[in-house]
Amino acid sequence: MAQKGKRKKPEQSTMVFDAFNYKLLAIGLFLVIAGFTAMYLENEVSGFISLFISPIVIMAGYVTVIFAIMTRSSPTESTESHNAN
Repeated sequence: MAQKGKRKKPEQSTMVFDAFNYKLLAIGLFLVIAGFTAMYLENEVSGFISLFISPIVIMAGYVTVIFAIMTRSSPTESTESHNAN
């Protein structure tokens, strides 16, 4: 039978991402949006920006987003920054 008076206290959950990860995500999303916008604004199929610059900017944005998701801070950094606040 279940005991009614004893409830487990919820453990302190840590955030999945740090501020650094969120900054990288924002930079990556900005690069992707800027690349597609530049491609749209040129409005030319065989233009220099549409063929060469925009795909590089878009790929850099995707790589930055993937890096931001995959990067994990070390436990010592997160505890030091948490204790400093």
